[in-house]
Amino acid sequence: MPSPKKISEFKPLVSRVAQTSHYEVMFGGLHKNLYGYLSERGVDKNFITREAGILCSSASLPGSLLGTADITGNRMGISEKMVHTRIYTDLQLEFYVDDDYKMMKFFEHWMEFASGGSDVSQNNAGYFYRMRFPNEYKCDETKIVKFDRTYKQEIEYTFRRMFPINLSSVPVSYDSSNVLKVSATFNYERYIAGKAKSLNEKRGDNSNKKTNQNNGESSTQAKEQNKPI
Repeated sequence: MPSPKKISEFKPLVSRVAQTSHYEVMFGGLHKNLYGYLSERGVDKNFITREAGILCSSASLPGSLLGTADITGNRMGISEKMVHTRIYTDLQLEFYVDDDYKMMKFFEHWMEFASGGSDVSQNNAGYFYRMRFPNEYKCDETKIVKFDRTYKQEIEYTFRRMFPINLSSVPVSYDSSNVLKVSATFNYERYIAGKAKSLNEKRGDNSNKKTNQNNGESSTQAKEQNKPI
């Protein structure tokens, strides 16, 4: 039988729930050729690494699922499920559009760069698409940091091999004016939950691991327990 509890016992937990409006998006790790391509079109590196993330009006923390297979025959009369693949869902981000339209140019020309490997001018009737090598248009340092209102706790996601796959159409009209927004969908190969810099790996606090605050060293036992079977 469940025992009755007072509201005061739940209040400390309920009052500490996270809120949706505290987050930061940071773009980084683009290939130098992509930076150069964007810079020629008025989208400088400072805008990409500092200002673009500030204009992100809504984001979604990444999700994933495990692909499984049904296994029969290992044990008499028992059917089991076993994991064979980890699958990552696409990332959807929405942005305010600045009055220089750099936000739209950023995604438009990023996608243009990925498919613009031909040397033929786009004004030429014989223009054709040639895809570039993935290493040129995929980036490794884009992050979403979700933190609390006191800035004391956070969870960080770093996306590996990320690039835009869909730029949504942006409706405009002569009705009453609203803030112009653009949304883009990104694909990525995987993400890292927790800090992912080399400094964090050296300190042992990467991937949400806790370090021993007494001697500054990470727990060796925790490393052994996390080894795959």
